[in-house]
Amino acid sequence: MAQQTIQILDKQSQEPLPGVFAKAGQQVLISDSDGMIHFNFQEGDWISLNHLGYESLIVKFQKDIDQIFLVPSVTGLSEVVVRGFDSERPLLEQAGAIVQVKEHELYRFNENSILSAFNTKPGIRVEQRAPASYRISIRGSSLRSPFGVRNVKIYWNDIPFTFADGTTDLNILDLTNIQQSEVIKGPSGSIFGAGNGGVVRFESKQQVSENYISSDVGIGDFGLFRYRVGIEQQLEKGSISASYVHQQSDGYREHSAMDRKVVQIAYNTAISNKQSIQTQILYSDLNYQIPGALTPAQLEADRRQARPGSVDQNSSIAQQTLFATFRHEATLNSRWKKTTALYVNTKEFENPFILDYKRETTFSYGGRSSFTMEDKWGKFPMRLVLGGEYQYGNTVAQNFGNRNGVADTVRFSDDLITTQAFLFQQLELDWTSKLRMTIGLSENFSRYDINRSIDASTNDPSSNVRRFNPLIIPRVALVYRVNENSGIHGSISSGFSPPTIAEVRTNEGSINLDLEAERGVNYEVGYRTQWGIFNVDVTAFYFQLDQTITTFTNEQGVVLFRNAGATDQRGLEASLDYVPFRNQNTWIREIRLNHAYTGHYFEFARYESRGIDFSGNQLTGVAPHTLVNLLDIRSKSGIYLNFTHQFVDEIPLNDANTVFQESYHLVGSRIGWRNTFKGRWDVEVYGGADNLLDETYSLGNDLNAFANRFYQPAPGRNFYGGLKVGFRY
Repeated sequence: MAQQTIQILDKQSQEPLPGVFAKAGQQVLISDSDGMIHFNFQEGDWISLNHLGYESLIVKFQKDIDQIFLVPSVTGLSEVVVRGFDSERPLLEQAGAIVQVKEHELYRFNENSILSAFNTKPGIRVEQRAPASYRISIRGSSLRSPFGVRNVKIYWNDIPFTFADGTTDLNILDLTNIQQSEVIKGPSGSIFGAGNGGVVRFESKQQVSENYISSDVGIGDFGLFRYRVGIEQQLEKGSISASYVHQQSDGYREHSAMDRKVVQIAYNTAISNKQSIQTQILYSDLNYQIPGALTPAQLEADRRQARPGSVDQNSSIAQQTLFATFRHEATLNSRWKKTTALYVNTKEFENPFILDYKRETTFSYGGRSSFTMEDKWGKFPMRLVLGGEYQYGNTVAQNFGNRNGVADTVRFSDDLITTQAFLFQQLELDWTSKLRMTIGLSENFSRYDINRSIDASTNDPSSNVRRFNPLIIPRVALVYRVNENSGIHGSISSGFSPPTIAEVRTNEGSINLDLEAERGVNYEVGYRTQWGIFNVDVTAFYFQLDQTITTFTNEQGVVLFRNAGATDQRGLEASLDYVPFRNQNTWIREIRLNHAYTGHYFEFARYESRGIDFSGNQLTGVAPHTLVNLLDIRSKSGIYLNFTHQFVDEIPLNDANTVFQESYHLVGSRIGWRNTFKGRWDVEVYGGADNLLDETYSLGNDLNAFANRFYQPAPGRNFYGGLKVGFRY
């Protein structure tokens, strides 16, 4: 019957891999103790290969193939491919501080958010002031973010996920909407536009290699309950997938419940050998309560209480979001490729707060398009990227009084229009087989229109316009491949970050048109190497930032913003990962270790406020030292163990450096068992614990808070567990 044999091997050790799941069409096979699979594949069939601890692989079968190599999920840096600055290359050939958060890393923890996985990476901190209230700080970039995600540009499947006004609704995504992520640290405006913090690129699952139905359920302390159902279906020239996730919890603190429902539908098709289309619809219905920050006395009395007034005023957020995307890829000829990604978004937002009641209706659209050419400039290989991005947003925003959680008399009403656009160009030139130079720049345009139709104060309705002059944002980078296993990189990049419309138009009704954009220059050098079983990645940087935007709180408790002179940000970020033991023929198949260190030595270089000179003080909200240690063990039987330790140094909570969040150690663990039965059924059972030392800490403090309301207490010791089932058909 023309049966053939393929051997599956570990790419690093060349050892055979037993227990590899292989599927092509209706054939479902598992490799034997010698890594062999016996099959009746046809030439041109697509084979899907999966194995715990290895990167999934899809290959097209050819008759002369007798061996296939799988890459361990922790492997040499020369085999880790990242996209970086729109250039898909091995990490050793990338000139920038880039880290990946892979799929298996997202599932080392409780699956209720991305927070824990991202906080294992050097230079990155995700904070949570309340369930579903996230902040992302990359190298201290959340200084101007009392809530929400600002000063960081986020993409989802190459679609701009950060709105035109500079804010990002990260909380509408569930973990299952993300397969893996990539983070570029530091200013990346040469190709991604405004934002000094960096770029996060999320990707959901794009290629469906089998027909699959799956479901999982998770539970945990404080009323956590989460369930998901999903289906993936292959089509003649593409695939369709759909998922529904519902997550809810009562919350650790009083008045901190959360309820989120997320639906995602994706369709992919290949129009021809040279063109493909991807479309997605994401709908999120999110409701969560805001317990508010506590004073030291309130924290000492009862750290689980809500801020007085939060319950009576029903301080909370209700948000319904619809996000539709379209992405087209085309190979124009042997040299040129084109990618175009478009989106349209609508959002209903309602936010009763202690001091007011806010309602917003938003409609926005935008897109990004790029052309890539690979050719030679004389005898030098080169790669050219040209493109642009445009975003438009229109928001009807109304602020009312809040009477016991019900909207009262309107205070002011605005029609907010935000427009942001930029053009980008990037040239990569290989001067030698080891030395590559990158030159990139973007031209940025942004504008806010704030048309006030109602103002209940003594002010008359008005129209306000703020334009930011077109800015050129350059970047120059070099990477030198020392040898096959190591490389050195360096770059100088400019950063530009205009204030968001939420910073210009504040909750008490003022419009601060004098707020200036942040400007900065980042100098960076790094070294990456694979030395035996060890992977080392070290980066040092110096970021000079002018017109730094910081927060302060007035006597009514309203968060306001101001430019705070200049800051000097020096840092060292390092990671070390290695696999001291790997053997597919023993009961324990793999032991994996990872260590990540962040040293952020940030200070105000020039900052005076209300006659007080803060120059030389530590930058507010930034821990000088952070250390993360990870241990992963997996066995032949499918049992696995993950262990995590994180140390966070004390954090200054005000510009005067008179109040600090004390340092703390977080310890957590997850243990589980996963296996495949008869080649069709996947089953996983898991359980875990967070904050095993029962530390008292906040995972997102309020900075420069009035009346000493600095603290947003995080949960103490807590437990979780879950069950997953999948079926191939």
